[in-house]
Amino acid sequence: MMVKRAFSLGFVWFLQLISSIFCIVDRGQFSPSFLFGAATSSYQIEGAYLAGNKSLSNWDVFTHIPGKINGGGTGDVTDNHYYLYMHDVELMGSLGINAYRFSISWARVLPKGRFGEVDPVGIEFYNNLINALLNKGIQPFVTINHYDLPQYLEERYGSWLSIQMQQDYTHFAEVCFKAYGDRVKYWSTFNEPNVTLTLGYLSGVYPPNHCSYSCNSGDSEIEPYIAAHNLILAHASAVNIYKKKYQVKQGGMIGIVVNAAWYEPLRNTPTDRLAVQRALAFDIAWFLDPIIYGDYPPEMRQIVGSRLPIFSEKERELLSNKLDFIGINQYSTLYVKDCLFSPCDLGNPRGDSFVQLTPERAGVPIGDSTGNPMYYVVPYGMEKIIMYFKERYNNTPMFITENGYGQTSYPGTSIKDLLNDTKRIEYIEDYLEYLNAALRQGADVRGYFIWSLLDNFEWTYGYTLRYGLYYVDWVTLERIPKLSAMWYKQFLNEEKTLEQEGSGITTIHKL
Repeated sequence: MMVKRAFSLGFVWFLQLISSIFCIVDRGQFSPSFLFGAATSSYQIEGAYLAGNKSLSNWDVFTHIPGKINGGGTGDVTDNHYYLYMHDVELMGSLGINAYRFSISWARVLPKGRFGEVDPVGIEFYNNLINALLNKGIQPFVTINHYDLPQYLEERYGSWLSIQMQQDYTHFAEVCFKAYGDRVKYWSTFNEPNVTLTLGYLSGVYPPNHCSYSCNSGDSEIEPYIAAHNLILAHASAVNIYKKKYQVKQGGMIGIVVNAAWYEPLRNTPTDRLAVQRALAFDIAWFLDPIIYGDYPPEMRQIVGSRLPIFSEKERELLSNKLDFIGINQYSTLYVKDCLFSPCDLGNPRGDSFVQLTPERAGVPIGDSTGNPMYYVVPYGMEKIIMYFKERYNNTPMFITENGYGQTSYPGTSIKDLLNDTKRIEYIEDYLEYLNAALRQGADVRGYFIWSLLDNFEWTYGYTLRYGLYYVDWVTLERIPKLSAMWYKQFLNEEKTLEQEGSGITTIHKL
């Protein structure tokens, strides 16, 4: 139900602050067709983890293992978006965003992958969500797979370690194209495979919890490359089907989303400058070079050697179906120190890339800290990473699919401080300024999505980080707009002042 909640947070001061300080960039500096939205993912906001005929996902299982999640949280309920989606769409409409990025729960639509039936309850949920968005003039920007997958596939054949996963994923993608492609014009095959596979098979801190050292099973020398190879070919297979059977009729675009930190050399030396290129190759080009050029980057081939799979001629032909855009999740910048030509004294090198990442140089942080211990505020990294993509990938169209500021949130954290998120506003404005600088240099960037619409379950950080434009009370599930939500509304509507509804702020409360 809709309710009113009034609270005193120095509102006059807030309005003055917004109009006098945060004026670096405005909506008019971007084209009218530029997408401005907010992003979420299925596991992080939906809850309802046993609703309908949904099966358990890998994250459902993983989060119930003691010690895996900071604070012991799970996504069992989280924002309860599965039941509150209409209220959340109303929030989006009130903000004035023209696009919403979300993902589809594989376990909700195909509980057993291609070994079972499509669940009509799951199909209906996303149909209803998509229709509600379109009724508000909001474009659905759909990620087919954002970390979570049916646990059934992990137990049956080891998910991404098996070639069978290519078939299962392609089957899932086509179910989505058939069900929703008449209305969805933006598809992403995967979100951040460079994160999920590195953390899942190299360090083991994500499911399936595989690694060579502190995990119960796994081989960090081999498994990340096998899993990545299968995922890249699954992406290519899904793109092939979309382009051959659906794209002309449905008129959409399809791409992939990668996590894209920028890196600076720790020292002004040739080896550290080379280490930056190596870090980018093992982080980004690992996935995008095969998709765009048909093979892994030479920086990887030189180091990994025979452990890196070879694409067959048939697979290269499959990869020739080019993607339509690249999604860039950009949050931060770090220093890189070479560990290949000189020993690292900062700890173990980062896998086979032989680099060490650090946020400090001579004890001085690269930027202001955030609630995420490895994310620092370095706005110029936005421009630099966009130009890297522009130059390496021939200015393939780009979307900034995630960018946001995390607040630490522990029991006892002041709600007033969380709502008065001026640092988030400064962060967004500064990063948008550097995005605009890249546009002026000819970068083909077509949209920007804030992470996140709502405070939600932040993976291994659980509920100790808040990225939302809307504060969520985890007891009542009330959504309360933070100052950043009101700023974003002002920015999108090019207003000079904010409007208040009566004496309070409209929020949503589930009784």
